[in-house]
Amino acid sequence: MKKKWLLVLAVAVLLIAAFSLGVAAQPVSVTFNGERLNFDVQPLLENGRLLVPLRAIAETLGAEVDWIDAPPTVIITRGDDIIKLQPGLEKVLKNITEFNLEAAPQLINGRVLVPVRFVSEALGAQVEWQSFTRTVVILDPASGISTGEKALESLPVVGSFSNLKKLLEEAQPFYTYGGPRRGAFGLDKAEESQSAMKEAAPAPAPGDYSQTNIQVQGVDEADIVKTDGTYIYHVNRGRIVIARAYPPGQMEICSMVEFNDQDFTPQEIYVDEKHLVVIGTSYKEIPSYKEPVIYSEEKIMIYPPPYYLHSTLKTIVFDISDRKNVRQLREVELEGYYASSRKIGSSLYLVANKNIDYYYIMEKGAENPAPSYRDTAVKEEFTSIDYASIRYFPGFTRPNYLIVAGLNLDHPDKQVEVHTFLGAGDNIYASQQNLYATVTGYGSAVSRIPAYDPSTHIYKFALDNGRISYVARGKVPGTVLNQFSMDEYAEHFRIATTSGNPWGGGEDTSRNNIYILDGELNLKGKIEDIAPGEKIYSARFMGEKGYMVTFRTVDPLFVLDLGDPANPRILGALKIPGYSDYLHPYDENHIIGFGKDTMEIVQKDSKGNVINTAVIDLGIKMALFDVSDVHNPVEKFKEMIGGRGTTSDLLHNHKALLFSREKNLLAFPITVMESKSSTGTVPDYGEFTFQGAYVYNLNLSDGFKLKGRITHLTGEDYLKTGRHWYDSSKNVERIIYIRDVLYTFSQGMFKANDLGDLKEINSLLIPGN
Repeated sequence: MKKKWLLVLAVAVLLIAAFSLGVAAQPVSVTFNGERLNFDVQPLLENGRLLVPLRAIAETLGAEVDWIDAPPTVIITRGDDIIKLQPGLEKVLKNITEFNLEAAPQLINGRVLVPVRFVSEALGAQVEWQSFTRTVVILDPASGISTGEKALESLPVVGSFSNLKKLLEEAQPFYTYGGPRRGAFGLDKAEESQSAMKEAAPAPAPGDYSQTNIQVQGVDEADIVKTDGTYIYHVNRGRIVIARAYPPGQMEICSMVEFNDQDFTPQEIYVDEKHLVVIGTSYKEIPSYKEPVIYSEEKIMIYPPPYYLHSTLKTIVFDISDRKNVRQLREVELEGYYASSRKIGSSLYLVANKNIDYYYIMEKGAENPAPSYRDTAVKEEFTSIDYASIRYFPGFTRPNYLIVAGLNLDHPDKQVEVHTFLGAGDNIYASQQNLYATVTGYGSAVSRIPAYDPSTHIYKFALDNGRISYVARGKVPGTVLNQFSMDEYAEHFRIATTSGNPWGGGEDTSRNNIYILDGELNLKGKIEDIAPGEKIYSARFMGEKGYMVTFRTVDPLFVLDLGDPANPRILGALKIPGYSDYLHPYDENHIIGFGKDTMEIVQKDSKGNVINTAVIDLGIKMALFDVSDVHNPVEKFKEMIGGRGTTSDLLHNHKALLFSREKNLLAFPITVMESKSSTGTVPDYGEFTFQGAYVYNLNLSDGFKLKGRITHLTGEDYLKTGRHWYDSSKNVERIIYIRDVLYTFSQGMFKANDLGDLKEINSLLIPGN
């Protein structure tokens, strides 16, 4: 037994030693005005202070360095300033003032190493320590470099393909597929067919109409439907349908915007007074790696050189001053797949991820082309992004490229601004000033080996009229659910995460956390280990308060006080059956939850002992929570819809919700399944009964009151359905209002109903493609 414990102790010591050596081996970089400094003697960490070769720093800052043998003394002179110090002594003299250093200078291999902060600041420079990049940033105030440029320049560049391979050796081996192969002969291009009607259309009517349900006021999000109060713009089967919608008696299609790139698939749009912005995906055909071409004896190529289809994020900007003669202005295309976008005024920001073909680079040694982009405001061709322009985050490398781009629609001749990083962006949050991209990383803590121990890396970018500048990077434990798990308030960033293993137990079980970071993404305050064994299903930040729903068998709604960033607190919690996938503010004291009702199934043995528990989803559940008493939140009203299988786009896409507190209006698309029987106590999976829009009145006195239902299916369609339904062109996807008219949209029809009694006013059939 004693030998066993000695063996365990020895293994533990080795693990700790290995961990310590790994930490100590992580390099520290020093940059001056964005340029990396190289030293002939490695910097030294002493009592938490970084010591660097004095002469290299001093001469970089324009000072002269002299050495006196007896006693060994270094004299640094810059202008009228004279600094004297001695190796081994913590006292230093600047002119006639004596200072105490936090670490004594040291003489190593004929070089004097001194604390980098003291000597830099003593010579008039600014010094910052970036913990996550392990970089000392020294900046000459007279250099004119901005904060954003300083932060960006502090990141090292990839530089070359050989260096990229070295970086990927440190990365987690996510093997990615470069794209479908095809022959040397590309796809044929379809001819452009676009309506070109001559009559001028009336201008949009200002006033009372709904807009896309967004997270942050003033930060627009792309969606499949937009309105300007008179016209409807709809992503419809590979086209954009522009239709006059108001007044409803004059509904008509003005134009069908089609695309000559047959590989282009429009996904979302933005609309303002002058522009229609279409965002979608396309493909760029790129020759494959340098594989040999096989020829016959007659020198006839037998196998054409292989090509790869690389996904691109394409943005097309149109002039919509004449909606019957829409005119294309510009295309911006980024190599990679669409992550997210935001529009703030006339400024458009795009985020793309591009996979790196890890297998071909690391296993075959073939070069995977760096990403490229094009902007027809400058030229039609793609521009390759040089490795010298691609930066990376030391200590965290992913085999992906993160591409962030910005442009101002009011300046059509100004080239798009593109920044490329070795990394990725899984979730995107944006305020009016900053954009945050997060990506999940994995690793194990020494104290819990093996363990599922994910972390979230956060990249912050400042936004300024279409310009983008990298600001900072941070890291917190756990993973992020979606954009609503993040928020910026009073110059602080708040984020909700789930850490640990949702399927684990003991030390590895899941836990939920709130972290508050400052403007440089340094940790300011936190709450950890909330609801062990559960995971976050939804979160919402509202000013100094936060709300979080976790779930395993019941739905705890937590109310959080975030007013003091350094000391966040849990104020109260409410545990009820079911869960909320999305939380939407009603007012400062009430919040609406949309999710599922649930049933817990308990399995017992013959003696009545519980041997297993499970939870099944039932129908959709809406709840209005009263949080005016923050210590005792209550479920004020609730509404159940349908049985097992009932679903709505709203549960995974907040843009599907139409809500107006002023009009007491709440509506969303839904597919309703009704359970007609049960197996024992468990309801059977439901049978299809309805697809369309549910329209409610909602107020604090009466709660949820079903106003009516609107469908695009005919009676004959319902007779044909049987038990199930499918993704039909008649399925309602979005609901909006313009003044006193409610509009519902499917791929096959726009329908207008009176907002008062929901009687149908008119409908517009959309022809197939």
